[in-house]
Amino acid sequence: MKTLVYLLVALPMLANAQKIDFDKKLKELGIELYPPTPAMGSYVKVVRTGNLLFFAGHGPTRADNTHIQGKVGKDLTLEQGREAAKQTGIALLSTLKAEVGDLNKVKRIVKVLGMVNCTDTFTDQPKVINGFSDLMVAVFGEKGKHARSAVGMYMLPSNIAVEIEMVVEVED
Repeated sequence: MKTLVYLLVALPMLANAQKIDFDKKLKELGIELYPPTPAMGSYVKVVRTGNLLFFAGHGPTRADNTHIQGKVGKDLTLEQGREAAKQTGIALLSTLKAEVGDLNKVKRIVKVLGMVNCTDTFTDQPKVINGFSDLMVAVFGEKGKHARSAVGMYMLPSNIAVEIEMVVEVED
């Protein structure tokens, strides 16, 4: 009986002790979010249905609204492509934070579609999109692991290097 009482008291405390403050985690990683940039057309950047958020494609937009542009395999190296994917992750996190107000409401990064502006001979699209995926895991841990597709594109809007869509599950 004592063990049961102990478990009933201790388990909630253990759960709270392991709760990660994702805003604090971003600061530890040296990442600053910024107000999301406006949509580039007749659409919204995110739609919520139930507990799922569906994000429109985001590019590697910086806080000053400039973009990382160019074709990976021609204008950009693989590492520069990875950095563009990471910057796209920061842009998506900025929109996510603006939408939900608190990143601690994130239950899981569910699905990602990564598109790489690349030459017809470039075949390392998954390595490029790892820049995004690694960021999500660094920020959210297990909750950041997601299903993913990574594909090459002949061209992306405004010649951006990467475009990424994602689906996120959040708390009510």
